[in-house]
Amino acid sequence: MSKDIKILLPGGAGLVGQNLVARLKSKGYKNIIVLDKHKKNLAILKSTQPEIKVKYANLSKPGSWQQFFTDADVVVMLQAQIGGLYYQEFFANNVSSTNLILDEIRSKEIPYLIHISSSVVESSADDFYTRSKIEQETLVIQSGIECPILRPTLMFGWFDRKHLGWLSRLMQKIPVFPVPGDGRFIRQPLYVGDFCDVIISCIENRIPGGIFNISGHEKIDYIDMIRVIKKAVNARTVILKIPYRLFYVLLWIWGLFDKNPPFTTQQLQALVAKDEFEVIDWPNIFGVSYTPFNEAVDETFHHPIYSKVVLDF
Repeated sequence: MSKDIKILLPGGAGLVGQNLVARLKSKGYKNIIVLDKHKKNLAILKSTQPEIKVKYANLSKPGSWQQFFTDADVVVMLQAQIGGLYYQEFFANNVSSTNLILDEIRSKEIPYLIHISSSVVESSADDFYTRSKIEQETLVIQSGIECPILRPTLMFGWFDRKHLGWLSRLMQKIPVFPVPGDGRFIRQPLYVGDFCDVIISCIENRIPGGIFNISGHEKIDYIDMIRVIKKAVNARTVILKIPYRLFYVLLWIWGLFDKNPPFTTQQLQALVAKDEFEVIDWPNIFGVSYTPFNEAVDETFHHPIYSKVVLDF
């Protein structure tokens, strides 16, 4: 596989994109273009990876960004609205953008697409994110474009602005860390470094079309996950279990004063949905290594450069 191929990353300034660019660069790939509408995160990406090309782009609307699809060899579709209070945002950034990108892939006859879906499409949760990701994946399947569809579970790693990264920063600021209910909600956290290796394997080996559930191989209760993070960052906070209904009300009140809260009542409902996702042998399927959870947490919070970089909400 030539290292000169043109790799286009719509939505590439988020968690997966930032990690993917770092790993692609380490493997010698240089012709990488990131399209994203988050100006602060684009600036962060440019500061850590100054050689790559970034372009501000609202992918939910036609614009000059479409020209970058010309002569692209690979498109990794990463754009995603994860949190928020209004369905219009999820529809625009997860569905409308996908329609436009698929049109560009067809019209420009781009040879290879990788779609980043989510495990939530098989979740029992019913929230804005889940609904829009189901619609997004359906569009990709119905497009007739053969491509690998990757469904990761909850991800964490370098540049983590939500998930484990946000939890770690919060527990270092507050004396008491609240946990909803008894905290016994199974999580299958996926190290984003491993997930990026899966994506790179798709690029280099041209993995054919199919749906792949890329779940974390270790199942861990939410409260135990919190304890591992607390130890990793040497936090002194006290972990306190709070009744679910009270926790929900507190989040609801928070949402009244913060229009872009890091954790919403819908995400709380998804947390306690008790979903467990299929674990396939993706290390062998894609020829990549699996990083044990404790080791991945250590890499996340102790990398000399990337562990200090925090993305904007």
